[in-house]
Amino acid sequence: ETNTLPFHPFEMQQGDILRMEKEHQVLKEQLKEAQEKYEQLQSRSSEENSTLKDLLKKSVEETEVSKNELDWFHQDLEMQVKKWQQEKKENQENLKALRNTAKKHADTNDRYLKTIDEKEKQYNVYLNTFLETSNKLANDKVKLEELIKKSQDDCQECVKRAVKAEISVLKNWKETEVCKLNGIAANAEANLKILKSLSSSASAAPKLKSQIDSWKIFISNVKKQLEKVEAEYEEKIQKVKNGVRNCLTKMEAVELSSP
Repeated sequence: ETNTLPFHPFEMQQGDILRMEKEHQVLKEQLKEAQEKYEQLQSRSSEENSTLKDLLKKSVEETEVSKNELDWFHQDLEMQVKKWQQEKKENQENLKALRNTAKKHADTNDRYLKTIDEKEKQYNVYLNTFLETSNKLANDKVKLEELIKKSQDDCQECVKRAVKAEISVLKNWKETEVCKLNGIAANAEANLKILKSLSSSASAAPKLKSQIDSWKIFISNVKKQLEKVEAEYEEKIQKVKNGVRNCLTKMEAVELSSP
C-alpha cells in the first residue's frame, strides 16, 4: 500500500515523525538509565551515612571515656602531690631537728675539750706542787678521756645521721621531680592517644599528622629530662655516701612547653 496523504503539516519533511519517535525512545532509555544510577548512588550514600554515623558515635564514646580517665588521673595526681608535700614538710622538720641535735653535740664537744685543757693545766700544777695528789689527777684524766671518747662516738653518730638525712632529702626531691615528669609524660601520651584515634579517619589524618609528630617529640624530650634528673640525683646521693659535703642542692627540671 502507498500512503497518498500529504505529510504537511504533520511533518516538515518526510520521516520527521519516525525520527522523533526514535529520539523519544532513546531519551526514555537514557532517563531509565539515569534513574537507575540515581537509585544506586542514593543507596550507596545511605550506607556511607550510616557507617559515618556509627563511627561518629564510637568516637564520641571513646572521647567521653578518655575524658573520665583523665579526670580520675588528675584527682589521683592531686592526692599524691598533697601526700608528697606533707612528707617533704615532715622530712624538713626532721632535718631541722637533726641539725639542732648535731649543734648541741658539737657545743658539748667544745665544752669537753675546754674542760680537758683546764684539767690538764690543773694536772700539771698539781703534779709539780702536790705529788700526793698525782693518783687523784690520774683518775680524773682517765674519766675525762672516757668522756672525750664518748663525745667523739656521739659526733660520729651525728655525722652518720646527717648523711642519712641528706640522702633522704635528695631521694625525696628526686621522687618529686620524677613523679612530676611522669605525670607530664602520661598526660602527653593520653593526648597522643586521642589524636591517633581521631586520625583513623582518612580525611582527618593529614591535618593531625603534624600535631601527632609534635606530641611524640615532646614525650621524647620529657623522657630525656627524666633520665637526666634521675642520673644527677643519683650522682649527688653517691657523693654524699662518699663523704662529700655541700651536695644538698635541689635540681629544678627544665620547664618543657607542651605543643
